[in-house]
Amino acid sequence: MYSEKVMDHFQNPRNVGEIENASGVGTVGNAKCGDIMRMFLDIDDNGIIQDVKFKTFGCGAAVATSSMATELVKGKSIQEALQVTNKAVMEALDGLPPVKVHCSLLAEEAIHAALWDYAQKKGIEIEGLSKPKSDISEGEEEEDY
Repeated sequence: MYSEKVMDHFQNPRNVGEIENASGVGTVGNAKCGDIMRMFLDIDDNGIIQDVKFKTFGCGAAVATSSMATELVKGKSIQEALQVTNKAVMEALDGLPPVKVHCSLLAEEAIHAALWDYAQKKGIEIEGLSKPKSDISEGEEEEDY
């Protein structure tokens, strides 16, 4: 059901924890399934993500997508991090079962929420970034989980 990479990132998640005085912190959830993901970014003066941590309350797929998302944005510029989509997270994990695709959406939105928080704190606008939803189930069609 789950790929080896999903199982590895679930059993051995990377970058778990918090960053004190983080440049940006984003929290998103999905009211339908109960998953909550918080992402912490440490961004340097050149706009490079020096460190990233996450805390996720949710299923194994939510933990795995959080872990992979942190790996995909670490060391990247803000613009590069903004390009990390849920599809990129799923591909990096060698896929997810259809009922777990929403977990990859949480990971994408958590990155965007943390970048949004960073932009708000700095008083800047990040091209291509719009205000994220705090609940990714908002506006979704009814789905059977």
